[in-house]
Amino acid sequence: MNVHVAFVPGEAAAAPVGIVIDVLRATSTIAQALAVGYRRVLCVAELEQARALRTELSDSIVGGERDAIRIEGFDVGASPREFLEPRAQTLILSTTNGTRTIVTAAERCETVLLGSLLNLDALVASVKERGEDVVIICAGYKGAFALDDAYCAGRIVALLGGESTDAAVAAATIAAAYPSALEGLNARTYGPPGLEEDIAFCAREGVLGVVPRFTRMLDGAAEIVA
Repeated sequence: MNVHVAFVPGEAAAAPVGIVIDVLRATSTIAQALAVGYRRVLCVAELEQARALRTELSDSIVGGERDAIRIEGFDVGASPREFLEPRAQTLILSTTNGTRTIVTAAERCETVLLGSLLNLDALVASVKERGEDVVIICAGYKGAFALDDAYCAGRIVALLGGESTDAAVAAATIAAAYPSALEGLNARTYGPPGLEEDIAFCAREGVLGVVPRFTRMLDGAAEIVA
């Protein structure tokens, strides 16, 4: 199994298995939502897409953020702490970085899984069982490198083993530089203050048994199920 890390979503990296990482917060939030009973999450790049889907789909809620600020008129934001119990069958979600990256990954990889620290153990076990080449795609921040995603990618690389590219070795080296996941996530330099509780929530390791995966495109949305 070959393992590569794309530190930015714009890198034209492809493999049979793609793992999308937006640890703060989209992929953590999606894993949390599916774990508590949402049947699916529909990920869209644009806010207008989210609003349009909300009018079309019964038993759904719409959530999202831009620059970590909840969208006015949406039912929820993008904090995983908002998804401790299900409020509908379908969550429609649009975020600054993560949902865009999921849509992009779906165009490049045969299988797309979503990773975070919350589902770290379940994700690694699933990927090892598949035994196929892997690219870990970091959502980053507005197309640029983000240290928190690189940290999470490095943790996955270290647990997967396999033949690592230089980028994967670099990610594992970054992860090894921090004694705890919380310190690794707090090393980020982007984004607004005020996310301390979400960061602590997302830094918990292996607490969810779900492995979110892309199933199909539906009216421009990437459908994600457990």
